[in-house]
Amino acid sequence: MSSGERPELEAVPETALWTLYQRAVEARRPDAVLHDPKAVELVDRIDYPFADRFGTSGTQAQLQALRTACFDREVADFLAREPRGTVVCLGEGLETQYWRVDNGRARWLTVDLPEPVALREKLLPPGPRQRYLAADATDLGWADEVDPERAVLITAQGLLMYLPPARVRALIAGCAERFPGGSLVLDAVPHWFGRLTRSGRMRTHGYQAPPMPWAMDADERDKLRTAGPAVVAVRDVRPTGGRGLVGALLPLALTVPPLATRRPSVTVLEFAQRPQRS
Repeated sequence: MSSGERPELEAVPETALWTLYQRAVEARRPDAVLHDPKAVELVDRIDYPFADRFGTSGTQAQLQALRTACFDREVADFLAREPRGTVVCLGEGLETQYWRVDNGRARWLTVDLPEPVALREKLLPPGPRQRYLAADATDLGWADEVDPERAVLITAQGLLMYLPPARVRALIAGCAERFPGGSLVLDAVPHWFGRLTRSGRMRTHGYQAPPMPWAMDADERDKLRTAGPAVVAVRDVRPTGGRGLVGALLPLALTVPPLATRRPSVTVLEFAQRPQRS
């Protein structure tokens, strides 16, 4: 049943539809590695040629779901420690994480460009503890909207690879300075993948992946500490589980070079606590 919404998204914002579709393809399986009924519901409601535009690849959908599950695990762990904390989601698009891991007490702030925020408001109306802010995620003006008395976890899922490297470093440094004791969960594509997108060779059916200016091999993650002095720890988040061939090969991809160092990655950055006043 269609909702009558016919999204007209181009370039980077269209990736919101691509990731939504991949999650739904995986979630429809009885043996899914990610349970996301809200994504399935949205794909069924939106008037958009998902399969024609993006194709249908069970392997791609499972890999995307495993990446998403890494973010879910970090957010769930944060909410277990800080049940009344704030989750800030940068460039969230049509991500449905709130409906997968919300604990009923946390606050959620989505920061995205006006076009995807307008679509999100129509398709995923915010609840009383959710707020959507139409703004550039790299402009830290959104930080003024976050309660400084609450613990903060920031996610940047499927965002940073579309930014110039200097803006990635500036965003990381700015978040670390503005949110003492907080953390940032981000993902990165490896350099070989970034080069394919920038040369226009990453195309599936009718979909051309946008250029990705920023890339990072998995063994380069410690360099993120140099983004700013308030970044004090870096941690790799590895996918777990997997089904079929993906599940069989995943342990090798995570441990055996060169796959282990040339793979997509999810990383947590921990920020320094604010110095105590004497």
